[in-house]
Amino acid sequence: MKPCPRRMISIVVISYNTKEMTLACLRSVFAETHLTDFELIVLDNASVDGSAAAIETEFGDQVQFISADENLGFAAGNNLAAQHAHGDHVLLLNPDTVVFDNAIDRLVEFASEYPEAGIWGGRTVYGDKTLNPGSCWSRQSLWSLVSQLMGLSSVFRKTTFCNPEGIGSWDRRGIRHVDIVSGCFLLIRRDLWVALAGFREEFFMYGEDADLCLRAQQVGAKPLVTGLATIVHHGGASESVHSEKLIRLLKAKMLLISRHFPASTRKLGFSLLALWPLSRASAHSVFAAAGRHASSARCAVWREVWKRRCEWTNHQPRPE
Repeated sequence: MKPCPRRMISIVVISYNTKEMTLACLRSVFAETHLTDFELIVLDNASVDGSAAAIETEFGDQVQFISADENLGFAAGNNLAAQHAHGDHVLLLNPDTVVFDNAIDRLVEFASEYPEAGIWGGRTVYGDKTLNPGSCWSRQSLWSLVSQLMGLSSVFRKTTFCNPEGIGSWDRRGIRHVDIVSGCFLLIRRDLWVALAGFREEFFMYGEDADLCLRAQQVGAKPLVTGLATIVHHGGASESVHSEKLIRLLKAKMLLISRHFPASTRKLGFSLLALWPLSRASAHSVFAAAGRHASSARCAVWREVWKRRCEWTNHQPRPE
């Protein structure tokens, strides 16, 4: 990799009951970052697993450590931590990630080559080094919601036409402009972060990175990702789908429609998204009747989400 002028970045990690993964993440930052000057800011969201004590014991003055009195969520936690940043850029890094092959150095070098982007991301893989496609996304649209409702995005997952938000079969190699860079590994100019006032804190969990990237594009940013900067992101690798997670996700998606859909299509967008859990429950009910045992449990989850629709269908504030 070509040497580049050293520059200062502020790496922000938000920890919540992920002690061992957080410690592994922080160790990997120090072990794999050699060409970039950085400060490491860690905020613990009132963990009860001993994370705070373990981080302070192992890293001491190597990190700026902030201990929150309550779980602020991902958005507010990052906003608070980033207030302590002094770097030219802020790197948001999930605690369930592992940096390898100089990924942060590579991402910073990439940003220096394409400064007009304003936001940069890399490639993520699971622990077994298979692709984790969640490093970037395309924005929601009426067609993506229709495709999701009809199950096309699941059945034809590897086609961009039927799975537009997931960008189809693209393996995240090479360089590409995208709508959304995941907050698990997101580098942003600090002046842009400040101008946008960071994350909107109404996004307690999920959707805050999409909202940030879409707002950044409104002021001229062009989010860009590279496959040369790759990290391990364990998130979602073995997590089972459950109703609480889906309800939080649906709340975020409703908020994104409210904030970023044109007024003329917003109502239709709400309706299409609201029907998604019902369509999933119906599909899995059919599969379960055909003898697919896993579908029986999934049907129960989606039915639970549908029964609790008042918790997420009412989460539709008007745009500012």
